Amino acid sequence: MRRPGDGANRDAATLPAPPVLERGHALFLDFDGTLVDIAAKPDLVRVGPELPRLLNTLSEWLGGALSILSGRPVDELARLLAPFAGVIVGQHGLERRSADGIVTQLSVTPTLQAIRAMLADFAAQTDGVSLEDKGATLSLHFREAPARAAKCRAIARRAVDVSGGAVDITEGKMVIELVPEGGGKGGAIAGLLVEPPFKGRIPVFVGDDSADEEGFRVIHRLGGISVHVGDGVTAAGYRLATVGDVKSWLAAFLQD
Repeated sequence: MRRPGDGANRDAATLPAPPVLERGHALFLDFDGTLVDIAAKPDLVRVGPELPRLLNTLSEWLGGALSILSGRPVDELARLLAPFAGVIVGQHGLERRSADGIVTQLSVTPTLQAIRAMLADFAAQTDGVSLEDKGATLSLHFREAPARAAKCRAIARRAVDVSGGAVDITEGKMVIELVPEGGGKGGAIAGLLVEPPFKGRIPVFVGDDSADEEGFRVIHRLGGISVHVGDGVTAAGYRLATVGDVKSWLAAFLQD
């Protein structure tokens, strides 16, 4: 029997539930598929008022050591989660809103113009595929046309070649994202953990898809707790089945 969090891949359905949160933890939460159910299109996601309230309360309980980590832009996350006032990391680590509300770019974004035009043409000519331009990253969504997955992967690989390797491919659930080098949730977690109020705490990361696996690996190296949401194969040490289970787990501290 492997120890939870040793980094080996395993069927998520066999994983145990995570331990209850403690005040000495630093909490990192993915958004889509973790805190909200995935919608057919990103702009169709709706957030109820209970979630921002829970996040604000939990952030205060953890001394501010809570961050949302997402491929979405920071301004979009801030709007969806208002009035949550905590740390938000967007575009796979390329931008951050600190607790004081200041937004900063965490790395220099290479020019995406050449691959932006190429991907836009591909999406316009491919039924069921849409391009989401986030400024620093680009996302090809094919939830409405799962059969187009192979074509989307092929054009994404071509985009990497055209960029001269300046962007990497990150796959999620029915989405392929082109992320400039220097991005990634694992790097964002490691960066936050050297700063107060995250420094010196045991890191906990909750995510749901392949884009979060890098974060799980960083968590393992740092002796933290990794939690996969849903089904599939994962390197995480623990599992929660649904978004509803995540919210219930987050709220469990209120019962102490």
